[in-house]
Amino acid sequence: MTHRVYVDGPIHGEALGLLRDAVEVVPSFGVGAVEMGAALPKVDAVLVRTARLGAQDIGRARSLRVIARHGVGVDNIAVEAAARRGIPVLITPGANLRSVAEHVFALALAVGRNLPRADRYVREGRFAARDGLLGRELFGASLGIVGLGRIGAEVARMATGGFGMRVLGHDPFLSPDGIRAAGAEPAGSLPDLLGACDLVTVHVPLSEATRGLLGRRELTSMRPGSVLIQTSRGGVVDEEALTGALRSGPLAAAGIDVFENEPPPDDHPFFSLDNVVLTPHTAALTEQAMRRMALDAARGILDVLAGADPHNPPEGAAWQVFDPGPATAP
Repeated sequence: MTHRVYVDGPIHGEALGLLRDAVEVVPSFGVGAVEMGAALPKVDAVLVRTARLGAQDIGRARSLRVIARHGVGVDNIAVEAAARRGIPVLITPGANLRSVAEHVFALALAVGRNLPRADRYVREGRFAARDGLLGRELFGASLGIVGLGRIGAEVARMATGGFGMRVLGHDPFLSPDGIRAAGAEPAGSLPDLLGACDLVTVHVPLSEATRGLLGRRELTSMRPGSVLIQTSRGGVVDEEALTGALRSGPLAAAGIDVFENEPPPDDHPFFSLDNVVLTPHTAALTEQAMRRMALDAARGILDVLAGADPHNPPEGAAWQVFDPGPATAP
């Protein structure tokens, strides 16, 4: 029997070819595109990019055996509904960590060196205005990392090895020794970290436990003149509170890649702030990461459909089952 796999959105051609060599691909794009609702009752697997796969969707997919996420975040997948059906949700945890970590520093440099304004000044013939673009170096600054998973640890490695920064970390699921092993000095608590750092970056998944993790109280406790970088998931940082902290202090600036609603509305208050650099959820969008995410997700689907135990991946597999972890907030 030929398995059928629904692919939500375009993926790297190499991964698409890998799937087509082994299964029948039902695409949501291009020639022969099928809407997810029509495809779900007849497919054995779904490769999810950006579409929302809710509990009702999973309930209608009676033949579904495996879901693979093109990336790491699963806030667009009803993982509890999948678990009740015994359907594993696979993620590709190593595929985009370097791309996201690099984007943290792209935003930090853009903010710290006033790059958007500098570009605009040159284009407008305001070259002499450069004296008003005094920047700040990353070297020697203190970086606080909230969440020391794979991406957080990669950010720590780049910060110390590439920029000579002092790195502090907070992660309630790691011991002090575990935080040190990830490349950071343990902060006593989240407020301790926020008040001690020049730059703070967030790397936690979005869940009910982490929604609003950085709210008004947390943001107003940050070091005066500090910078926040947000590349995790929209909703982890309270955007209304962040707007206030950027307008009235203590924050000097922010670099934001993710939003509570994507795309953000036309009247979003971030758009009126000169001390914010915004990118459209592109931290993981590099050529290399897109290839890795697609291939890892496709191989995970094929492995499981071929009989692999999703909780015991074959040696060398780059995919794994999503683990929701403890349900307590950081």
